[in-house]
Amino acid sequence: MDVALVTVGDELLSGDTANTNVTWLARQLSDAGATVTRVLTVPDDEAVIADAVTRYHDAFDAVVVTGGIGGTPDDVTKAAVARAFDRELVVPEDVRTHLEAKAERFADENPEMVDRYDMDLDLDAWASVPDGAEPLLTDESFAAGCVLDGVYVMPGIPEELKAMFATVAEEFGGDRTTETLHTPAPEGAVVGVVTEARERFGVAVGSYPRNDDTPGRVKVTGDDPESVERAAAWLYERIETVD
Repeated sequence: MDVALVTVGDELLSGDTANTNVTWLARQLSDAGATVTRVLTVPDDEAVIADAVTRYHDAFDAVVVTGGIGGTPDDVTKAAVARAFDRELVVPEDVRTHLEAKAERFADENPEMVDRYDMDLDLDAWASVPDGAEPLLTDESFAAGCVLDGVYVMPGIPEELKAMFATVAEEFGGDRTTETLHTPAPEGAVVGVVTEARERFGVAVGSYPRNDDTPGRVKVTGDDPESVERAAAWLYERIETVD
């Protein structure tokens, strides 16, 4: 299963916010056996987001889009996904009812905040999804995410993303397996065996440099678990490793 990740937000491109969602999602998907082969960060621009979704939807088995699904003026992701599919945004009655109840609970539990601030919640914006999409709702997020023909639209706030991804995690998978060796050796010392392992076993082998706190890594990846296991065993015999 080939997956593309699209993260949305001006704050990501300016460096104001660290893009931790990419690392977390890539790890979850890789652990499930899927292969992440594209990562793209785009601004809060409806046309740019729609173009990315259109291109990646045609090229990959699934696309995960995060960020920009709230109810503020710069949250245009759901409108962009609707545009990519030539759909309208709609407000499902059951989703809006769910969010109304959630807003009432929030007000009851936070009376001082509600009294202090003029809360302008656009429930239609929070609840809207492209026509025909399956809404995704969690206790952690006010905004509804959604799934439409393999495009998964989720929040950018990490805690909310993790909760929403958990509701669809079983839909991602594949035969991709990996095994990682940890080594104190510098990259230059493993070039030869890495190259030979690739050719001998028909697997992908990547080497990643050590730093002051962690050893280097040699990562074996492939679709055939037996080939990955044989390649890793062969490398263990030829590369100095540490636990």
